[in-house]
Amino acid sequence: MDQQRFLAARAAALGRIKGVDGIGTLSEKALHAALKAYYEPDSESREIALGGFVADIVGEEGIIEIQTRGFDRLRGKLQAFLEVARVTVVYPIAVRRQLRWIDPETGEVLPPRKSPKKGIPFDVLPELYKIEPHLLHPNFRLRLVLLELTDYKYLDGYGKQRKIRASRGERVPEALLDEIDFTCPADYLRLLPEALPEPFTAGQLAKALCRPAAYARAGVHVLCTLGVLERVGKAGRAYLYVKNTAQA
Repeated sequence: MDQQRFLAARAAALGRIKGVDGIGTLSEKALHAALKAYYEPDSESREIALGGFVADIVGEEGIIEIQTRGFDRLRGKLQAFLEVARVTVVYPIAVRRQLRWIDPETGEVLPPRKSPKKGIPFDVLPELYKIEPHLLHPNFRLRLVLLELTDYKYLDGYGKQRKIRASRGERVPEALLDEIDFTCPADYLRLLPEALPEPFTAGQLAKALCRPAAYARAGVHVLCTLGVLERVGKAGRAYLYVKNTAQA
C-alpha cells in the first residue's frame, strides 16, 4: 500500500474532471480513474485491446480489471482473459463514507456530512456470485481496496428536500485505508466474522454482519462453491454450515 502514490493518482483523476466544484460526469468516473492510475502509472499500459475486449491494465502482474460495481459485466472479459494471463479483479469498498449534496440550479456544494452507510469486505461476495464459474480458475485473483470516500448527489429528486431518488454524481476516493488480496479459496474465510458460531445458518450470518438475508445467502453460496464452507444439516428449515477445515 502506497498512500502517497494513491493521493497522486487521485489528484490526476480529479484534474481530468470538468464540472461543479471539480465534480462532473465523464464516461470514466473518478473512482475508476484514480484506481487505474494508482495500479498502473504508465498510461501506455492502460486500456489495452485484448481478445475482443479492452483490459484496464496489462503489465508485469498480468491483467488488472477494476470493477466498482456490476460484476455481471465481467463475465465475457474473464472468459477471454483468464485463458491467456493472470487476472486480478480490483473491487473498492468504502468503509468510511461522507455525503455531499449539489444544488443543480446554483452549483452550490453543501458541506459534507457523515454517511451511515459503511462497507465491509463481505460485501464483495454477492458480486462474486455473478462470476462464480471463474472463481476457481488458477489465474483468477481478487483484491479488495478499502477506502475513505465521498459520495456526491444532486438535489434533483422528490420530496421537500429533493433527496428522494436523487441523481448520483461522482464517488471520489479520499484516502486508501487497506488492500486485501485473495489468491486461494482459503483466503475467503477472512470474510466471515470471527464471533460466528459453528455450525451457523445464513440467517445468523446476516445478523452478525448487519446485512440483508439475501446478501448472506449469496455469500454462503459463493463460499460453498469455493469449497471453504460445507453444509452439515438443518436447523428447522434453515441449512447449517461449517468451515471446511481441509481448505482452511
